[in-house]
Amino acid sequence: MSKELIRLRDVCMAFDDELVLDHLNLYFNDKEFLTLLGPSGCGKTTTLRIIGGFATPTSGDVLFDGVRINDVPPYQRQINTVFQKYALFPHLNVFENIAFGLRMQKRPDPNDPTGKRMAKIPEEEIRERVMEMLEVISLKGFEHRKPDALSGGQQQRVAIARALVNKPKVLLLDEPLAALDLKLRKDMQIELKRIQQQVGITFIYVTHDQEEALTMSDTIVVMDKGTIQQIGTPEDIYNEPKNAFVADFIGESNIIDGVMLRDKCVKMYGREFPCLDGGFAENEPVDVVIRPEDIDIVPVEQGQLVGTVTNVTFKGMQYDIIVDFKGFKWLIQTTDHSPVGSRIGIKIDPDGIHIMKKSQYSGMFGDYSSFSEEYDELDDASLAPDEEESGDEE
Repeated sequence: MSKELIRLRDVCMAFDDELVLDHLNLYFNDKEFLTLLGPSGCGKTTTLRIIGGFATPTSGDVLFDGVRINDVPPYQRQINTVFQKYALFPHLNVFENIAFGLRMQKRPDPNDPTGKRMAKIPEEEIRERVMEMLEVISLKGFEHRKPDALSGGQQQRVAIARALVNKPKVLLLDEPLAALDLKLRKDMQIELKRIQQQVGITFIYVTHDQEEALTMSDTIVVMDKGTIQQIGTPEDIYNEPKNAFVADFIGESNIIDGVMLRDKCVKMYGREFPCLDGGFAENEPVDVVIRPEDIDIVPVEQGQLVGTVTNVTFKGMQYDIIVDFKGFKWLIQTTDHSPVGSRIGIKIDPDGIHIMKKSQYSGMFGDYSSFSEEYDELDDASLAPDEEESGDEE
């Protein structure tokens, strides 16, 4: 069982009487890669700053190894931070950038029997630790280069090495991949996870990018408006979202109003659909989540539902198809092409249907009408579905 390293206990944070964090209770395990995920303004960066000591909570406690550290300054915490801007010293080479923190440190002089005299870290030890970090970040041989001779990904790795060389127990990362292009960002996701596993410490990562969170994390904390919406593994968060906000924020989701007739049976569009969920009251209104990749296109006569294709966008590996079912537009991701205006049937296996209780987010997500309009603009489409086509079969 993993050891608990950090705990936020009933933490609140307010700026100008506006509550940014609302009674946050959260813990972080040793050697865990945990991601705080959510939209701008949800409180994830504020949470990171409180852990790092750059902000003090309005109320509540921050515990490190069971000890309250609310008033401990950042430089006295066993926590280092990598920010969006790497802030490398342009006049120093890679070696000296990484060594900078070590050169600033002092520790008790081993030759002083009183233990009062402080001494700098020996140069030999500095060199050994810097070279070890260069090995970890796969930049051995780059030690004499200046930052402006490095790519964005290489600069980021130097910033990480500079933070890790001091041997912290926790590394905080505040959207460090935001400035990188798409391909490099994907490469660095894998690289960051490798580094975390190799050094064996806790990484706490902040992002609004759900793909980053799913790719790297052991645990994901989904936040909105200063509160935690769900905590779980990437698989749990994606496959078993707790509410419409989580379902919409983690990947694409069709979220439809339904009624739970009984265990393992939900009603939508006047039809009954078998599912795997239970524990709801009979005839309880629910939100039904169906991922776009879990929908099979079939001939009309075989469909559980029948709708009209309003837009098709080729995405390389798949087609994104918008289908109108009684005025509510679904997204289907498929390798099969269905032309705009065609009538199609769909089938959904029971394990492709996830049932959620109604929440404050119900009715806010899951209809792809706006997506359809955006796709129309992108494709410069001139065809629009006839009004009568929205009267799809039940």
